[in-house]
Amino acid sequence: MLTLSLLRHAKSSWKNPTLPDRERPLATRGMADAPLMGRTMAERGIDPELVLCSSARRTVDTLALVLPQLKVEPKVTYEDALYHASPAEMLEILRAIQPGASRVMIVGHNPEIQALALDLVGSGPKHVRDRLREKYPTAGLAVINFTAGLWSSIDVNSGSLNLFLVPRELRAG
Repeated sequence: MLTLSLLRHAKSSWKNPTLPDRERPLATRGMADAPLMGRTMAERGIDPELVLCSSARRTVDTLALVLPQLKVEPKVTYEDALYHASPAEMLEILRAIQPGASRVMIVGHNPEIQALALDLVGSGPKHVRDRLREKYPTAGLAVINFTAGLWSSIDVNSGSLNLFLVPRELRAG
């Protein structure tokens, strides 16, 4: 079985409107939410072996705050191609993953990360799928399982949504 975790970057700052989009840093809330998501991942046994992260500053900074909280040290690859990649492009990146890593996480951007999740999910609890469809907030995390043994075999509607976590609910609980 394969497990894909899709993490949207944490809340970014718009304080400096002259910064290029790719260079926007995290906002104060994002700097608090990212380690919260990392701790939650560790508590729930979400332990990626491979992380593919967009090269934008806000995704790199999000991952830097998540990684120290995990119980594992995944291999990390920063991908320029993930910066606002289409769902189809992200699917091709996933399909190119060689055997050896069965637990993968992508750190990316919306609306593309939500669209990819919605494309891949064919089953899972309806109320969780409905929440995913409704909104994918910053630092939101979807965990999708596939019965396929190879990443090259995953396809649209072939995954089961196992979990959808958002920081607001974790802070409240």
